[in-house]
Amino acid sequence: MIRHVLHSVREMESLGEAFGQALAPGCVVGLSGDLGSGKTAFVRGLARGVGSGSRVHSPTFALLHEYEGGRCPVHHLDLYRLAGAAEVRAAGLEDYLVRPRGITAVEWVERWEEPLPGMKRLRFRWIDDGTREVMDDMPGA
Repeated sequence: MIRHVLHSVREMESLGEAFGQALAPGCVVGLSGDLGSGKTAFVRGLARGVGSGSRVHSPTFALLHEYEGGRCPVHHLDLYRLAGAAEVRAAGLEDYLVRPRGITAVEWVERWEEPLPGMKRLRFRWIDDGTREVMDDMPGA
């Protein structure tokens, strides 16, 4: 595990951008952590790192946002409102997880409840009002 300590939204976006530059199409990035811990800011940077000029915002109420442009599409899912894998399937989101055609970033990935081989996992945590911690399993990324 690699630990990142970030002191601003800008630093969180920069971390996401670095990941976006390193990720290949077909990758799923699972994001876990409390509300407000930086997951959407990370995805904003990730999309920028892929080369998308799209405006990134939380898909909590839409469940999915797609960002085109750049070297591949970024699919941004938020499973917060779903109770488990059956609801994810019913919402038509399973293919984004098991057969991504671009890069899929999934907030609240633990709601999926099933293994996703090869998924990159990031855990976000509040330290204090201005500081966040991100633990990742992505050595070299």
